[in-house]
Amino acid sequence: MKKILLSFVILSAPIVAQAAGFALIEQSASGMGNAFAGGGAIAEDASTIFFNPAGMSYIEGTQLVGAIHLIKPTVDFNGSISGTGKAGGDGGDAGDLSFAPNFYYKRDLTNTVKFGLGINAPFGLKTEYDATWMGRFQAIKSEVKTININPAIAFKLNDQLSVGAGISAMWAKAELTRAFNLGGPSAETTVKIKGDDWGFGFNIGAIYQATADTRLSVAYRSKVNQHLEGDSTSPLIAALNTNVTAAITLPETFSASAFSKLNDTWDLMGDVTWTRWSQFKELRVDFANPVLTDAVTAENWSNTLRYSIGANYHYSDDIKFRAGLAYDEEAISDQFRTARIPGNDRKWVSLGANWKVSPSSSIDVGYAHLFISDASINKNEGAGNGTLTGTYDGSVDILSAQYTHNF
Repeated sequence: MKKILLSFVILSAPIVAQAAGFALIEQSASGMGNAFAGGGAIAEDASTIFFNPAGMSYIEGTQLVGAIHLIKPTVDFNGSISGTGKAGGDGGDAGDLSFAPNFYYKRDLTNTVKFGLGINAPFGLKTEYDATWMGRFQAIKSEVKTININPAIAFKLNDQLSVGAGISAMWAKAELTRAFNLGGPSAETTVKIKGDDWGFGFNIGAIYQATADTRLSVAYRSKVNQHLEGDSTSPLIAALNTNVTAAITLPETFSASAFSKLNDTWDLMGDVTWTRWSQFKELRVDFANPVLTDAVTAENWSNTLRYSIGANYHYSDDIKFRAGLAYDEEAISDQFRTARIPGNDRKWVSLGANWKVSPSSSIDVGYAHLFISDASINKNEGAGNGTLTGTYDGSVDILSAQYTHNF
């Protein structure tokens, strides 16, 4: 387990958010091909531990699932800055090639009771501009990393109804850097703030087998309160070399999903997921040094909905093709958009395939392209930090692979 966790930390270091706010929906490669439509009802493999733990009732025996997602976002800014007295470029591409892994384990305790363990990253963010860009007094690097350890259990109550529940232990780490304007034409320095914490939550779900070929599901994942503790450092400002704390609530989600086997060739699935981002009112950093006031950024995010539909085509007993579409609302309005998270609404187009390599193992691949709506910004960060005005143009490409083995 220590080796698995170490590998997970190494792989998930350069992670980037691809759902609303800084949520990550990339929790399986099998789901990627359908744009994660029907994620709580499809119960195809042990990744159901994340989407709906009740789905373990549909998986027989012991199963291991490992997945990796390569994520390449493009984030380009076009605009201007006023009020800093300093020049700078457009920041370059603020999105880097990133990796996000998932690991799931499931086994039978009895014929009707199943146990599972998931290790994944439900939240993540990384944007990083050139160090000399025009908006450096508002943001240079913004990074959030999480690791979620999620044991779960499922009960098959009868032939129609299954329920499941799990607990989450989530480690979160954040790092924020920006330049600090000291006034003169070339007088400036940098400030880095970082901190981490463990938080705890739970997830529950239920699946109802409406007919022999159709099932419906609901699933809920609780909020997780994180109280980050760390430090602030600056090479030229001694007062900023101090301890810091920051509190953030990672939001709860509720999803309703459906899966139906239309015939021997086609499956159809859909999903609606609600995320309560409205709890994120502000980002407040409290400095231990009493001469410093709190650093406060108004966020005022909104709750979001994500809609997805997907289909499977069974080409043969061993090969299955997938496709999916999704619309993912952004939590950030134009009024409160910042250079740290310049996201907007996303439209997903996904394709994938499953190949049964042997009776006990299979390989999944998935690809998605995300069309991100242009995002405008008009952010005034106060004296010396300037007013950043312009638009962001972005898109994302995701390539996923997964290996599933049954024992």
